[in-house]
Amino acid sequence: MDSTVDRTAVFKSLVVPMQVLTPDFVVAAANDSFLKLFGRSQADLLGRDVFAVFPGNPSAPNDPDVQGAVRMRASLERVVATGQRDTMALQRYDIEASGRPGVFEERHWSAINSPVLGPDGEVKLIVHSTEEVTDFLQELRLFGEHDITRARSELEAMRTGIYARARELQELNEELKQAHRQHRQTALMLREVIEGQRRFVFDASHDLRNPIAGLLTELEVAIAEPDSDLPQILRKMLRDAERLNDIVNDLLELARLDAARPAATELVDLTHLVIDELERRTLTVAVATRLDEQVVVHACRIRLARLLDNLLANAVRHTTTAIEITVTADPPDAVLEVIDDGPGIAPADRERIFERLRRLDDARRRDPGGSGLGLPIAREIAHTYGGRLYAADHPTGARFVLRLPLAA
Repeated sequence: MDSTVDRTAVFKSLVVPMQVLTPDFVVAAANDSFLKLFGRSQADLLGRDVFAVFPGNPSAPNDPDVQGAVRMRASLERVVATGQRDTMALQRYDIEASGRPGVFEERHWSAINSPVLGPDGEVKLIVHSTEEVTDFLQELRLFGEHDITRARSELEAMRTGIYARARELQELNEELKQAHRQHRQTALMLREVIEGQRRFVFDASHDLRNPIAGLLTELEVAIAEPDSDLPQILRKMLRDAERLNDIVNDLLELARLDAARPAATELVDLTHLVIDELERRTLTVAVATRLDEQVVVHACRIRLARLLDNLLANAVRHTTTAIEITVTADPPDAVLEVIDDGPGIAPADRERIFERLRRLDDARRRDPGGSGLGLPIAREIAHTYGGRLYAADHPTGARFVLRLPLAA
């Protein structure tokens, strides 16, 4: 479509008589057909209240049967209130005969008031379009007043039905457009999921190949060189086997989490959980704790222990001197934080680190054997029990925050 079309010129040249009103019924524009039909100029109309310009039928101002100003105002008010098009019943408004001042000819009109909505949904303008039906009504009179009334009633019913069907079609069209948009969004989401799964399988296969290649290499050396240091070869093979076992366990855990089959829940005191896990582990760095009493959640203790273990393993890899663990109640949440004093996480990377198999350069340097699955598994466990796990701001080092709903 040509974007250089002069819309003002198009409006002025429309055959259907039209005038444009503001929401307070001031004339903002009128096309040439309207001006010619009513014998007015732009100066007569623009900037004036429409009811001051057309106060009522000029040939019978006091006749209630032909007084259309009240109906016109009511129609315009409905458009402003509802933001919907309003079709008026047939109106009589006589026009001064050409070349005969003071002599008015009977005229009958069919009018429609249509809203022009702004971005906020409010009515900004009203388009008043009108069409003369005088000749049609005069032909109906040939059939007598009774037939006129009946024909008029049938005509009104027909027109009402047509506009009702038109509105229904418009609403159905909007529903179809909305359904199409939702379908496209769903298709895009499915495409992203499939692409994510493809990348995940590729990356997981790549990570599995490294320890397998190591095992094959050590076996080939042991076979080809009988005098080689067998205990040293076995130690290397053991490390590769442990690496394989860790990756497989992580993949199985993710598969269980993705299957949406959470383990049975129980009441878990986060403070006791932290104390038990610290006693069970042998850490190579100092750990400071600040643990409140009676911070209890509904979850699977084994999976929460896995979550905490993954956070501790990550902190140990990156810390410089010490790790801090806190457990507090911040209703309606229980809050567990693991903080290290390492290099920290850039704000742009705080969501990336929770992507499966995503490992930042610093993590690869500090632990080349890491799988990149620990933090994603920890977040999936948090989500399973209605919680959140995220990386937050901290002056020095990284700060991981777990929030779970407190048990009632």
